[in-house]
Amino acid sequence: MLKIEGKSVIELDVNGEKRSVVVRPADTLLYTLREQLGLTGAKPGCENGDCGACTVIIDGWPVKSCIMLTVEAIGRKIVTIEGLKDAPIQKAFVENWGFQCGYCTPGFLMVCHALANIRPDAEEYEVEEWLQSNICRCTSYEEIQAAIQTILKSKSYFQA
Repeated sequence: MLKIEGKSVIELDVNGEKRSVVVRPADTLLYTLREQLGLTGAKPGCENGDCGACTVIIDGWPVKSCIMLTVEAIGRKIVTIEGLKDAPIQKAFVENWGFQCGYCTPGFLMVCHALANIRPDAEEYEVEEWLQSNICRCTSYEEIQAAIQTILKSKSYFQA
């Protein structure tokens, strides 16, 4: 790790690619993804971990990037919405109308993608628990639940 006047040059594994960034110790992962790497799919919402618009996947688990420091991501595998690349969950959201304005959609897609990989046999109550980590002000969540149920019923979902 190279230090430059209160900043450090670090390497992150983002969407399967090694990326070098210059960060301050206080920089959040959300800030670094958006401002340094141009990956704007993770959205700033509440910026205190409540809304889930900033959700990314780290080592297979959904994480709110607004409350994670960038330096905490060193040596870990980060997947952003840009890294899903036509994952089946994206198609399921479209087919089930799982979005309206779209602002929260990337966060929900990341949570649902992780759920399908971690708990492919999830029960309905588990889906509801996972979806509670994100907030949507436009839809009733029924469409989002239908999208994830479509994927879970296929029993063949797995992606990085």
